[in-house]
Amino acid sequence: MAETLSTRVGRIVAGSAHALVDAVEGAMPEAVMQQTMREIDQAVDEVRTELGRTIASRHLAGKRLTEQSSRHEELGEQIELALRQGREDLAKAAVEHQLDIEAQIPVLEATVAETSARERELEGFAAALQAKRREMEDGFQALIAARAHGAAKAEGGAVTGGRDGTSVARKVENATGAFNRLMAREGAPGVGGVDRDQGARLAELDRLSRENRVEERLAALRARVSEQD
Repeated sequence: MAETLSTRVGRIVAGSAHALVDAVEGAMPEAVMQQTMREIDQAVDEVRTELGRTIASRHLAGKRLTEQSSRHEELGEQIELALRQGREDLAKAAVEHQLDIEAQIPVLEATVAETSARERELEGFAAALQAKRREMEDGFQALIAARAHGAAKAEGGAVTGGRDGTSVARKVENATGAFNRLMAREGAPGVGGVDRDQGARLAELDRLSRENRVEERLAALRARVSEQD
């Protein structure tokens, strides 16, 4: 079974620099270090990609929630106006629209909350991975220095560090570019696209239940308008 992103980040962060030191004993340290750094870099790329999708989803869901909430309030004012003018047909249509909006709002609110929590989690993942990378690099450099000192005479001082800062910078730049592209093109999850035409195909019980809710809402609004007058 493939690792989840959370599991992979947890495994990488839980690893210690001592484990890397043990792994390179009797092996080529540069090759082992490059493999370890490559895995961390790949995990950072995945986190940034997922973070881009999550931020885009939160932004679009939040925007949709604000729009729908404003529309719901606007409809409330229009319903009262229609009732004052004796246009119950218009008031009924507006109440139906309100009910559609009310069905969407809880889903939109849940999406905003979930994506906000996921965004914080992913930001924590990225910070932890970057800290782990620094820790592993420091451990590796200390190991190389110790081995070079101990084997200087036998190996002619040929042991070197093998750090590639240019490659790291390029990875970060690529990841940032991917993040920005995702922000521009990702859509919010399908939480707001309720199909009005689908209502005609609902079961009779659903239709009756809906009509009953409309009548109950209209009765309450009629009573409120009468009290105000």
